[in-house]
Amino acid sequence: MPVRIKLALSVVTVLVAIAAFLFQRTLGHDRLQYLVLFLGAFMVFAMWLFPEVKREETAGGVRRGQAARK
Repeated sequence: MPVRIKLALSVVTVLVAIAAFLFQRTLGHDRLQYLVLFLGAFMVFAMWLFPEVKREETAGGVRRGQAARK
């Protein structure tokens, strides 16, 4: 995923987590508001920490071109 997209997605995730934190605070949910804030921070951290899975093009576990040679 390009860095621009990952950065924009991170900003949106943080903004939504902050909005949910404030909403939970107005409802009086003391513990849940911190859980929501932690979850938002964890999602951003995990998005930057773990790389995107990149797979080679295969058809049934055999690389293209190898099936024709056999």
